[in-house]
Amino acid sequence: MGGFGRYLAAALAARIASEGMGMAVVLLALERTGSAAHGAFVLTAWLAPHVLAAPLAGAAAARTRRPRLFHAGALAGFATAVAALTVLLGRAPVPLVLAVAVLGGSCGPMVTGGLSSLITGLVPAGPARDRAYGWDAATYNAAAVTAPAAVGLVAALGSAGPAMAVLAVSGALAAALAATLPYEDRGAGPAAGAPRAGLGAGLAALWRVRELRAVTSATTLGFVGIGSLTTVSVLLATELGSPGGGGVLMTAFAVGALGGSLTLGRITSVEPGRLVRWALAGTGAALAAAALAPSVAVTAALFALAGVCDGPLLTATLRTRARYAPDGVRTQVFTLGAGLKVTAASTGAALVGIVADAPAAALLTGIAGLLLASALLHALTAVREPGRPGRPGRPVRAGATEPSAGSATTAAGPRTPEGP
Repeated sequence: MGGFGRYLAAALAARIASEGMGMAVVLLALERTGSAAHGAFVLTAWLAPHVLAAPLAGAAAARTRRPRLFHAGALAGFATAVAALTVLLGRAPVPLVLAVAVLGGSCGPMVTGGLSSLITGLVPAGPARDRAYGWDAATYNAAAVTAPAAVGLVAALGSAGPAMAVLAVSGALAAALAATLPYEDRGAGPAAGAPRAGLGAGLAALWRVRELRAVTSATTLGFVGIGSLTTVSVLLATELGSPGGGGVLMTAFAVGALGGSLTLGRITSVEPGRLVRWALAGTGAALAAAALAPSVAVTAALFALAGVCDGPLLTATLRTRARYAPDGVRTQVFTLGAGLKVTAASTGAALVGIVADAPAAALLTGIAGLLLASALLHALTAVREPGRPGRPGRPVRAGATEPSAGSATTAAGPRTPEGP
C-alpha cells in the first residue's frame, strides 16, 4: 500500500472512531447510569475543546521536528481516551470522566483538519492532489455512514461497552498506520532556520486571506444548520407519523453525501470557491423542499439529494485551504477551520434544543435558510477587489490571496525537502 493509500486507511479508521463517539457515549451512559443526559455532558466535554485546541495543535504540528511521533502520538492519545471512557463512564467519579473526555477531545483537531493537512506532503501538486482531497472528504462521509451503524449493531448484539471498545481499536489502528507515513520524505517538518508561526498566525491567515475568510465564514454559518439537522430529522419524522424515521433520513443524507464526494467532489475543473457556493445552495434548496414533503419516503429522497449536494463541499473546502494557506501555517488553518465547524455544529444542536417545540418543518426551513445564507455570504466575501496582489515582479505576501507554494495550481517543479 502506497503512502497515500496508508493515509486514507488511517484517516478512515480515525474518523470512524470520531463519528461513532456521539452515539456510543450516549448509549453507554444510558446503559450504566440510566440517564442519557449524563452521556450528553460527557459528549459536550469531548467536543468543547476542539476550537480551543485547534490553534495549539496546528502550531505544535508546524513546529515539531518529529512529525511522525507527533501525529501518531495525537491519534494514540485520542484512542487511549476512548478506551479510558469505555472503562470509566458510569463507574468513576464524574469529574474524572469529564477530564478524560476533555483530554481526548483536545486531540480531535488532529483527527480532522490535522490529518487532512498532510496531503500536501503526500501527493504532488496538480489535479492529482485535488482528487486526493476528494478521496479524503469521502473518508468523512464513509465514516458518517458506517460508524453509527457499527456502533448500533455491536450494541444490539452485546452492549454499549464493546461498541466503545471497537471505536478505541479503530483509533489505535489509525495511530499505527499514521506511524508508517513518509513524513520526512516529503518534508512534513519545518524548514531549518525558517521563522516559526505564532499561535495567532493561523487565525490571522483565515481573516486576511480573502478566499480563506470566505470559505471559513460560509461553512461555519452553514454548520450551525447542519449541526441541528439530526435533531430536526427526528422531530420531522415523528410529525410525519414515523417516530423511528429520523435515522432513515440521516442515513439517506450520509449516503448521498458519500456519493456526492465520490462523484461531484472529484470534479477538478471547477474552481473550489464556486463549488462551495453550489454545494451550500444546493443543500439548502433540497432541504427547503424536504420541509414541504408529505411523507417520510419523499423526505428521505430529498435528504439524499441534499447529501449529494453537500458531498463536494468538504472537498472544495480542503482544496481552498491547501491552495491559499501560507506554508508556515497550513496545519493551523486546517485545524482551526475544522474546530470552528465543530463548534458551529454544537451551537446549532444547542439552539434547536431551545426551540424544539416549534413545528419541525419550520425548523428544517430555518436550516435551509442558513445554508442559502451561507452560500450568499461566500459569494459576497469572495468577490475580488480590482487589482490582484502578487503581479509579476512583486513578491506575494504571506497573507495575500495568491495560492501558496504547495498549491495545486502552482506550476509543477522540483519539490524541496523543506516544504510540501
